[in-house]
This record gives sequence, structure tokens and C-alpha cells, in this order.
Amino acid sequence: MDEPEEQQPRRRGIYLLPNLFTTAGLFAGFYAIVAAMSDNFTAAAIAIFVAMLMDGIDGRVARLTNTTSEFGVQYDSLSDMVCFGLAPSLVVFEWALRSMIEHGWIWSKLGWLAAFIFTAGAALRLARFNTQVGNADKRYFQGLPSPSAAAVLAGLV
Repeated sequence: MDEPEEQQPRRRGIYLLPNLFTTAGLFAGFYAIVAAMSDNFTAAAIAIFVAMLMDGIDGRVARLTNTTSEFGVQYDSLSDMVCFGLAPSLVVFEWALRSMIEHGWIWSKLGWLAAFIFTAGAALRLARFNTQVGNADKRYFQGLPSPSAAAVLAGLV
């Protein structure tokens, strides 16, 4: 009877690869916020699209190298919150809604509220996705993915 083959332990460095792409995406989201605060809206919008690219690559690399982990899932979700929840809402706030302060404090608060609602919606969407990872039917996607919603806002800029 053949003995079962022992799996070779994977090198630790290979687990870092998908997380490096996630970190690059997180940096792009952070940079988008910083660029928007400096009135560099084109660079901010491009950074959000770079974050989308990194978000697509990190999952593919994790699956190709068979290095998916619960840590990676959670880290990716936190990165998505910054890149596709917080960054687009702050970029659009700085780009289009901050000027509402000239029309009175109530209008400026409405601009602030609009940006927050987008951020809260992204957080709720990601939380819902995280809780349904194990039991959702993968053939059907429900709702608008956070990167797509961010692309709509970044495309406006």
C-alpha cells in the first residue's frame, strides 16, 4: 500500500506575496486621500483605480499560489474599506462638496453627510460580504461591489 505523500511545508515568503499587493492597494487608497487634501484630484482618482488593480491582483495571486488565509480575507476587507469606502467619498467631498460651505453651514453639513453615507454604505456592504463568505452562492453576486462603486465616483473626478 502506498504511503500518502507528505505535503511539503510552504515557505513563509510565499504567504507575504498576496499581502504585499493588498498593502500596495492600501497605500494607493491612502495616497488618494492625501492627494485630494492637496487639491490634486486627478492623481487621487488615478490612485483609486490603482487600488482597484491591486485588489484584483492580490486575490488572484493568493489563489494561484494556494496561500489564501482568513488573515488575508480580513486584511483585504480592511484595505477595501479605505480604498473603496473612505478614499472615494473624501475625494469627492474635497472635489465637489466642500464648496457648499459658501452657501451656509447647513449646506456644508449636507455635503459632509453625503460623503459619510457613501462611506457607511461601503462599510455595510463589506461587512455583509464578510459574513456571507461561507454560505453565499458564488454563482450569483448580490449588490454593487465596492470597487465598482468607487470607480463610479473616481470616474466623475
